[in-house]
Amino acid sequence: MSWTRSLITALAVCVALLAGSAGCAPSDAREQDGKPPSPAGELLDERDEEGRPYREVDEEGAPAVGVEVVPDTDGGWGVWLTVRNFRFSPDGAGGRAVAGRGLAHLELNGRRVALLRTPEYHLPGHSVPRGTHHVTVRLYADDGSVWAVNGEPVESTADITVSDQGPGPGPSGAPGATAPPEQARGADGRVHGGGRGSPGGGERA
Repeated sequence: MSWTRSLITALAVCVALLAGSAGCAPSDAREQDGKPPSPAGELLDERDEEGRPYREVDEEGAPAVGVEVVPDTDGGWGVWLTVRNFRFSPDGAGGRAVAGRGLAHLELNGRRVALLRTPEYHLPGHSVPRGTHHVTVRLYADDGSVWAVNGEPVESTADITVSDQGPGPGPSGAPGATAPPEQARGADGRVHGGGRGSPGGGERA
């Protein structure tokens, strides 16, 4: 009768294995179909002007950036970034998106002029002709995707004005600088700076 007991034991093991597989199946399906949110966010269909996809992250703990632009002694402009929940990756860091890390794209009137891995940049005076200009800083992950919150890129913009006398303050009457939208208003009551992700009181990196 030993062969009977062996057969029963083998059948019991097979039933247990099948039951275990069935029990795991819903969990595996959830991982494949409804992928849990990654700390590095989720890629969206929206893209920037160069076709780079937005990478959506939760608002709580999301990267934030502000930008200040002031005249310097060389007749150009000093650009200073203030970031929160974000660290600049060194050159050669690799092409994988890591939460809260990456680099910044600096744009002048919608045209990219530099990739920043530090919070400071010198904008030469000859690159900013007479008139009012928009300096925008946008945060990117190391894989080239755009950090985004609520479908909007994490960026900030400051206005600067160049007159015949050289660099001058922005339209708000002060050197171009971002602030939370509710605070960045000039004497005319219009918002002159700010942008999605502008930190209200972060520290310079």
